[in-house]
Amino acid sequence: MAQITAALVKELREKTGAGMMDAKKALTESDGDMAAAEDWLRTKLGVKADKKSSRVAAEGLVSLASDGAKAAAVEINSETDFVARNAEFQEMVAEIAKVALDLEDPADASPAGLLAAKMPSSDKPVEEHVKEKVGTIGENMTVRRMRRLAVDKGVVASYVHNAAAPGMGKIGVLVALESEGDAAKLEELGKQIAMHVAATKPAALSEADLDPALVEREKAVLTEQARESGKPDNVIEKMIVGRLNKFYQEVCLLKQAFVMDPELTVEKAVAAKAKEIGVDVKVVAFVRLEVGEGIEKEETDFAAEVAAQVSKS
Repeated sequence: MAQITAALVKELREKTGAGMMDAKKALTESDGDMAAAEDWLRTKLGVKADKKSSRVAAEGLVSLASDGAKAAAVEINSETDFVARNAEFQEMVAEIAKVALDLEDPADASPAGLLAAKMPSSDKPVEEHVKEKVGTIGENMTVRRMRRLAVDKGVVASYVHNAAAPGMGKIGVLVALESEGDAAKLEELGKQIAMHVAATKPAALSEADLDPALVEREKAVLTEQARESGKPDNVIEKMIVGRLNKFYQEVCLLKQAFVMDPELTVEKAVAAKAKEIGVDVKVVAFVRLEVGEGIEKEETDFAAEVAAQVSKS
């Protein structure tokens, strides 16, 4: 039996908003497994985990570079937000994004390929260039993620939420539209969809693109919830189908209510725009990078962060 510590209970409470006793019971029933405890709370109490951005850890920036039908997004992490606002750091991040965009060999379009590519400003590999900047700026920095999108015909639109500098901020989004339509109109639509993605954080483009493990986990929770209703099996089956469809509408981009016009889904909004410009338009892919996603960070107060910077100077 796993030991249920106060720290585990606190973490579960912060993620779900559940009461202390409920969180402790969920962890006890799940033998300390956090994901299983979240599912237990959802099944028994209808509590849904709130993956708040405040739980995300690392600092740094996401930078975007685009060239019409192709674009790249990179996440470069730093230890503190002070460095993320540093002009030298921002210049480096923007240059790395441009390097990512210009990678020619598809085999190099990966974090490893990016690290090996040359930085124009120093003629050194990105990895070595970043290490040198660590020495001059005085804080650890890492090239964490890179994504690229491209279309043969159409545009790859981009959007940065709360930009810290042109083309970079805490959240960066790319949306690829395939179409032979007017580039300016496609760009306008693509940016609206990118803003939607920044706000709603969809898990996948469509139902077919969802991680099967995610779907099975959701189905298991919904099945347990339905069984607790005490209804007959044939009714339970219909309940599960209906709730799964609602789940798809929540997490699949094309099925979501469009933030620019909630009366339409994103899919229907795209169809309406296609009719307006007189050619087919298809959303083929999207990328959403948020600084620090999935990295746990030790919480410090502002005064401690300032003191840490002073000690380095």
